[in-house]
Order: sequence, then C-alpha cells, then structure tokens
Amino acid sequence: MEYPVEIKEYERVDDLHRNGYLIIQDPKRFCFGVDAVLLSGFANAGKDEIVVDLGTGTGIIPILMEAKTEGKKFYGLEIQRESAEMAARSVKLNGLEDKIEIIHGDIKDAGSIFKPSSIDVITTNPPYMNSGGGLTNNYSPKAVARHEILVNLEDIARVSSKLLKFGGRFYMIHRPHRLTDIMCTLRKYKLEPKKVRFIQAYSHKEPAMVLIEASRSGRPMVKVLPSLIIYESPGVYTKEAFDIYYG
Repeated sequence: MEYPVEIKEYERVDDLHRNGYLIIQDPKRFCFGVDAVLLSGFANAGKDEIVVDLGTGTGIIPILMEAKTEGKKFYGLEIQRESAEMAARSVKLNGLEDKIEIIHGDIKDAGSIFKPSSIDVITTNPPYMNSGGGLTNNYSPKAVARHEILVNLEDIARVSSKLLKFGGRFYMIHRPHRLTDIMCTLRKYKLEPKKVRFIQAYSHKEPAMVLIEASRSGRPMVKVLPSLIIYESPGVYTKEAFDIYYG
C-alpha cells in the first residue's frame, strides 16, 4: 500500500480503529500497549483546551485523544529523536498537522519549551520501574520507556505543576505498587489527586494498573472509581473495555 509519508523497511502501519486513523510503529523500538489506550479513554480535553503528552513515544495518546475529545491543540513531547520523528510522520499520515504537534525534547526542559501556567491538560504514560537494577548504562528505546533512566516521577510532577493552569488537570497511568510514591509526589508539587481507578485483567484478579487524575492546586478530596475490568473471559473484552478500544 502507498502512504503519503515514508514508511521504513523495519516499520509497520497499524489501524487504531478510531476515525480511520493509523499509526507507524517500530517493533524493534517500543510499540504502544493497553496502558496508552486506557489512558486516552480516561483523560478528557474540553473544547478549546490545550493538551501536552509528556513522553509521547509513538504519539499514540495525542492521536487517540484528538479522535475522542474536543481538545483544541495537542502536543507530544519525546526525548528520543527517532521516536519523535516517527510520531511526527504518524501525525502527517493522518492529516492532523493542524491539531497535533510532536516536539523533540526533554521532559525536564518542558518549562522552557512551553509557557508556564498555559496548559489545560497534561497526560503521561511514564516509565513504571525505578532506575537501577543494572540499567544505568542501558539507553535502549525499550529500557528508556520502561525504567526511570532519563526521567522520573518527581521530574514529571514538577514540570506538570509548572505548566498547568490553576485548576488544570493531570492524567497518568502507572502501577499500583508505586501508588504511595505517586500520591506523595503529586501533592508535593500541588497536584492534588482527585480520581483513582484501578485496572484489572479479570474481576477476580488484583489490579495491574492504576489511572490517576489530579488537579493543579485543587482541594484535598479523592474519589476511588469502580475498577475497570478488561476481560470477561480469555480473549473477550468487557463492554466498557471494548468501547474504549473501538468506540
């Protein structure tokens, strides 16, 4: 099939099942997973709101949120040049250059890339694992995506607090075993947790992921939502999970 952008020999083009959108991925680097899709279904952007996705990778979250929400403009910030370039081609492939912009840059420098207190919504699907464990010299794309090598939870919270408007919303997906660290770090940077939702593969399994919404300088009060169950049985999505994936 012919595409209006370059598709390199080691890349593939996948259907996102939303608005006919496609995405370019490189299996040798890092392909998006269920966590990115679930975050795009949890986060919301209203009309005329500006969204920044920190650590955008393939650009999956801005592209899905453009399809699902009324947000005005979406930015994806990515430190790995090759990933940023690939994400930008996915944006062009879908004809979304007027709505989505991919920026190559470091999350820690986001305060100089975007104007402080100018962003309505921040999303992030950050590295889940603490740095260490022999990974200090491993800068492969998969290692960077999974481990806190180039950015950590505190970096993300600090930058998000600086960029968000008063009352702006912060959305993140993470692992339950980091929940204490997450809550303490968000509050330290005036990102008050407002909603928490656990994700379970099956109703009888313990949560494997957690979705969090926080508000910049919000009042202390958190609501724990009913768990999101992914599968009714092996290979069969629950209705809610199916709707998140396919609309």
